[in-house]
Amino acid sequence: MRRLAGLITPLIIGLLSAGLLAAGPANAHTATTRTATGPAGLSAYYGQRLAWSACGGGFQCAKLKVPLDYAKPAGAGIQIAVTRLRARGGKRLGSLLVNPGGPGSSGVQFARTSARTVFPARIRSRFDIVGFDPRGVGASAPVRCFTSAQFDAYFALDGTPDTRAERKRLDLAQRVFARSCQANSGKLLPHVGTPDAARDMDVLRAALGESRLTYLGYSYGTYLGATYADLFPTKVRAMVLDGAIDPTKSSAELVSGQGGGFGVAFTSFLKDCFKVKDCPFRTHRIGPSVKRVDALLRRTDRAPLRNNADGRQVNEAIVTNGILTSLYSQESWPLLRKAFAQAFKGDGEIFLWLSDQGNNRRPDATYTNDFEARLAVNCLDHPAKRARTGRQSPPSANPCDYWPVRSRTAPKALHARGSGPILVVGTVRDPATPYAWARSLASQLSKGVLLTFDGDGHTAYGGPSSCVNTAVDRYLITRVPPKKGTVCPKV
Repeated sequence: MRRLAGLITPLIIGLLSAGLLAAGPANAHTATTRTATGPAGLSAYYGQRLAWSACGGGFQCAKLKVPLDYAKPAGAGIQIAVTRLRARGGKRLGSLLVNPGGPGSSGVQFARTSARTVFPARIRSRFDIVGFDPRGVGASAPVRCFTSAQFDAYFALDGTPDTRAERKRLDLAQRVFARSCQANSGKLLPHVGTPDAARDMDVLRAALGESRLTYLGYSYGTYLGATYADLFPTKVRAMVLDGAIDPTKSSAELVSGQGGGFGVAFTSFLKDCFKVKDCPFRTHRIGPSVKRVDALLRRTDRAPLRNNADGRQVNEAIVTNGILTSLYSQESWPLLRKAFAQAFKGDGEIFLWLSDQGNNRRPDATYTNDFEARLAVNCLDHPAKRARTGRQSPPSANPCDYWPVRSRTAPKALHARGSGPILVVGTVRDPATPYAWARSLASQLSKGVLLTFDGDGHTAYGGPSSCVNTAVDRYLITRVPPKKGTVCPKV
């Protein structure tokens, strides 16, 4: 059973997060020929040309070839899906590579849906906005594990079991999930870690014809970007890391930090709720409101809420995930108020919808592969919290404890010595990536600069703060970061 004070469990590493592109017409644009350069054995990859074709909405699409295993570049290869919106109307500076986070979120979909809304004209006129699906994600050799029906059952599991039977049921589900990933994606699983994705980014940089990389990464995308900068520091032109992951933290420390972050975010939600007429928490006091949510979670652990939309149960796990999903953005708070008001009357349809959004469930009842990719990357990036000792191991809520591929990395500071200034953006009350992580990453990077936003929600750039947006835009164009200690006020 979950309690509000302990909403975040080891499963959060998979629960938290956010498509294939339509084939375009045949009029193709091919990048100019470039000299085959790059690390030993990778010249063919670094020298490739991207064959761009129109794919709707003013975007162009292409496939980038990369080795499956960088230790064996002459072996099998995979393809990385790439899209771009070309710069128009200004003095072009190059390509701006973007990653929305996850891990597991599609950079192609992010670029297509956000290039014209997140990035102002002053950026779109100077940069091609380039999105890509990292290996294992979306249209780039996607990791596959479960069917949609299996996911419906999996996401309804009680992640904090009370009884021995519940613990065994959860443990079995994690074992089955790990085995299914091995059965369906076994050859890919050892090669979807963040260092491999960062190496793909450098191949993409070369294929785009850029001598140095300009990059914007959100959330997990900050870890991907910082990893790239640490591997290829002299190849960084400008880099914005918004909503930072602290690479020195273990998976357990990341989960704990997120727990605190979501606690702060929920308190902010309640304080905001108390100011409006439709707030379902009538006492307008934090303590009693938290107790009321705890009571709701206890009830849904015993008996699900009503759901007239379909046959799925709206139980404790679904309500919890709906709450977490809503805390990512202040824009979701009005709907969260309505979800609580509905749930207090026994109806769970809004919470089910919110949970579906967090789990990337489509209207046709299928799922993207975000969750599968997220687990595959996280389990490879972060060592399991305990050694696997076979059938005698105590039950675990973490599928990484049963992952068929052992992690090859360990928490460590990333310095990117030799790079230019790298801008780290931290939001003071960010639920998913606590502000302390942004401070830590900025201090680790040899030329890290911290920009603070005294606001709520997960990540800042492209949001309501003109202070943040102006500072980031200026840095991307001029490579001049804001002054040390700059704090953008709450909006």
